Amino acid sequence: MSASVVSARRLAAAGLAAAAVVGAVALPASAADHSRADRPKVEISDVQYDAPGGRDDRSNRSLNREWVELTNTTRHAVNLDGWRLSNRDGRVYTFDDYRLAPRATVRIHTGEGRDTRTDLFQDRRREMWDNRADTATLRNDRNRFVDAESWGGRYDRDDRRHGGDRYDRGDRHHGGDRYDRHHGGDRHDRGDRH
Repeated sequence: MSASVVSARRLAAAGLAAAAVVGAVALPASAADHSRADRPKVEISDVQYDAPGGRDDRSNRSLNREWVELTNTTRHAVNLDGWRLSNRDGRVYTFDDYRLAPRATVRIHTGEGRDTRTDLFQDRRREMWDNRADTATLRNDRNRFVDAESWGGRYDRDDRRHGGDRYDRGDRHHGGDRYDRHHGGDRHDRGDRH
């Protein structure tokens, strides 16, 4: 066999090996970029569940000092149309025709107000979040879990591990119907717990 044929084969083999290494390195990076683009990352970045300044008096001012903040951690706008923010008793706020800008934060207030780019209002006349223990759960328009934030008692420890589902079902042992029967309120609009 001539030296030129051996050299040509070695060069071809080296070229194929180099292409395989480059392809193997490039493929996971592009796959990771693709998966990031398919999964917008929005998180619950802060919660003010107890309006500061004393007793909750159901005034619009008091209700609007109770809020949840969502932050878009990506470089792309995220369409939140149809997404839902709920408490563990089943009260739900559904986003309507809202796009969260890249790296932006929006504050969702409980009371009434005029929606802006940075502030949305649920237009409720009673508190949404329980001051003692509750869970704010965010789900996308396909009802898939996105994020949750819990406070008070065992909810802090357990809720993130369970994806928020444990308390979203109106569980009788965690503040559902049992509480309502003892306190005479209706499940979706009781304000006597604050």
